[in-house]
Formats: sequence, C-alpha cells, structure tokens
Amino acid sequence: MTLTELLSSPSSLFAMTGLFAMTGGCIYMKKTKLTTQMLVYIALMLSLTIILDQLRLFHFPQGGSLTLGSMLPIMLISYRFGPSIGAMTGFLYGFMNLLLDPFILHPVQVIFDYPLPFMAIGLAGLMKNSLYLGVLLGFAGRFLCHFISGIVFFSSYAPEGMSPIIYSLTVNGSLIGAECLICLIIVKLLPIRRLLDSMGQEH
Repeated sequence: MTLTELLSSPSSLFAMTGLFAMTGGCIYMKKTKLTTQMLVYIALMLSLTIILDQLRLFHFPQGGSLTLGSMLPIMLISYRFGPSIGAMTGFLYGFMNLLLDPFILHPVQVIFDYPLPFMAIGLAGLMKNSLYLGVLLGFAGRFLCHFISGIVFFSSYAPEGMSPIIYSLTVNGSLIGAECLICLIIVKLLPIRRLLDSMGQEH
C-alpha cells in the first residue's frame, strides 16, 4: 500500500497508529520487572475490575457501559506501581472484556475499543501525587481511543444528518464523562491514600 492510499484510508491509518501505540506500550512494559507482590495485586485488581464492570448502570446495545467505578482498581495499580504496570493491567483487562462482552465491527475497531483505551487508564500513574488529575488524565486517554473508534466505525449509528464527530463526542463524552465523575466521587469518599499505603512499597 502506497502512502497516498494509506492516507486516503482512515481505517488503515488508524490501524497503524493503534499498532504503533500498542507496540510502544508493550516495549515500555517489557522493561518493567514484575515482582510477586505486583502479580498478586494485578490479579486482585483485575478480578475487582471485572466484578465492578458487571454492576452496570447503563449498557449501550452497540457496546460500552456505565459502571460503578470499574476503572478505579486499574488506577490504584497505576498510582501504586506506576503507569507501565497500570497500562499492563489495562491491557489484560481489555482482552478479558473482549472475551466477556465483545462487539466487533472491524479488527482496527477492536484495538481502539478494547486494549488501547484500558491501557490509557494507566496514564493515571503519571499523576500519583494528584489523584484527581490522575483520574482525569486516565479517562482523557480512554475517551480519545473511543472517540476515534466512534468517528471511524460507528458513524452509521448516528442519527440522519448528524456529523459522526458530534455523534461520537456526544455518546462517548457523556458515557466516559459520567464514569469519570463516578470515579472522582469514589476517590473523594474513600481513603485512597491509605489503601495505596496498604499495598506495600513501590518497586
């Protein structure tokens, strides 16, 4: 495929972007040493994420749901052990979510709706000194992935006459914005710092 053909095909362009992002993330994660403590907490937080994901307040027919803070366990891992471990946990959860609740239109859509957005939640670990900013950053990364997927692959679901950009912004913005707000409220109500301290020392 020539460069001109690539640029004229959004799905191919986004496929390359998504693959580069995933490859870069995997290379970065590969450099991180995993301890037994990390593995235990990753397994625990993955289980908790899956349980919370089942407590859905709303579920779109074409995939996507509003849950009771299901992303918070991944963020806790990110705060405690750093963004690379958080991204790894999100990556694993993305594939579990694909197995448990698949909605597949295109292979590239799978990348942008499953592993990548949950890897992006690991960005919260970049702001471990400001938990609220961490939540906002993690959800901003997740929103960007779903927003791109909505424009490219879900435009046919948009009401007649509505721009795919406005449609994706409205659907993903409201859904992810609401979930972000729920996580911010939970962070405010729970003693997150003490929970992080109870998870042991950073490595």
